[in-house]
Amino acid sequence: MSRVANNPVSLPKGVELTVDGREVQVKGAKGSLTLSLYDGVNIDQEDGTVTFAYDSDASKAMAGTTRALVNNMVKGVSEGWQKKLVLNGVGYRAKASGKSVNLTIGLSHPVDFELPEGLSAETPSQTEIVVSGIDKQAVGEAAAKIRAFRPPEPYKGKGIRYADEHVRRKEAKKK
Repeated sequence: MSRVANNPVSLPKGVELTVDGREVQVKGAKGSLTLSLYDGVNIDQEDGTVTFAYDSDASKAMAGTTRALVNNMVKGVSEGWQKKLVLNGVGYRAKASGKSVNLTIGLSHPVDFELPEGLSAETPSQTEIVVSGIDKQAVGEAAAKIRAFRPPEPYKGKGIRYADEHVRRKEAKKK
């Protein structure tokens, strides 16, 4: 059996998981998420733990993937997900207002990024952006789109990078 699918997912207090046919819905304090199950994967729920099984070897990998997705959903509705971005450069600023992030990143015009539904952003300082929400994939995708406006360059390190990202620096051209 898949090693990942062997590990059960424990449901914290306040999180409710319901299986309706091939649909899994997870409800918690922060919201609710749904997932469509792969055909060969089965879910069993007992005493606050969720276990995963598969029918054939063809769906073995999908059992582990489904387990990881359900675990991410459980963590999202109970704690939430967040990605932190750092702006590095002279004059680079960010300001979150409502459902949009206004970026001044050295272009001829300011960039307004509209956040998808269910996500929020805050700017603790002018050079930091924290994107948060309950869906891990949506948080990561929004952070990647913001980073794509000005990815970090290797010579001066200017650009938008993740807080835990290390930019490998290159030596400048010699005469």
